[in-house]
Amino acid sequence: MHTIQRKVIPMLSALALMGLAACGDTVPEQALLGGGAGAVTGAVVGGSVITGAAVGAAGNVVYCQAYPSRCN
Repeated sequence: MHTIQRKVIPMLSALALMGLAACGDTVPEQALLGGGAGAVTGAVVGGSVITGAAVGAAGNVVYCQAYPSRCN
């Protein structure tokens, strides 16, 4: 049970951080903010910081391009 808590709390923190990172007016800003959030998430959950940054950058750019009204 304690192991589950150790994994769930960082995951919820990461999701909250990603919600805050969904912004940026230009594609480079969106990539930078998403990459930063992804890198922090990777570090928090004990994963790869580089992979987290790449996934965060790509995810934020795709989201902001698909839903620009929700991103600004």
